[in-house]
Amino acid sequence: MKFVRIIFALAAAFGFLALIPGLFVEAGGGSSPVIAGPEYYYGFTALALVFQLIFVMIAFDPDRYHPLIPIAILEKLSFFLPVTILYAQDRVAMGPVFYGAMIDGLFMLLFALAWWLSRKAGQAS
Repeated sequence: MKFVRIIFALAAAFGFLALIPGLFVEAGGGSSPVIAGPEYYYGFTALALVFQLIFVMIAFDPDRYHPLIPIAILEKLSFFLPVTILYAQDRVAMGPVFYGAMIDGLFMLLFALAWWLSRKAGQAS
């Protein structure tokens, strides 16, 4: 279960570090980009931040929150897959959004591995 704890703790830490600055993009003034559809942008960011709390819960008690791991996998897939498709259609450039989606894809695979390994560990008990 140590692997599960580490993966989910890393995912939560990365998520907080990547998402929180996005809440202050407009407040930066000057060269800050204008956000089209701010309700979608901030809604996405807030929801993603809430999921970081779920990752923290899983990291603290993987046995208890094991049923949430497949949902966490879907959370990562929900950003990775659309961005990958949009990139293939030349609708997303290789840049911060693309790289963020690739990191989510990596965490998605690590979450799946953590779920599989923790499932096998639960059967051995």
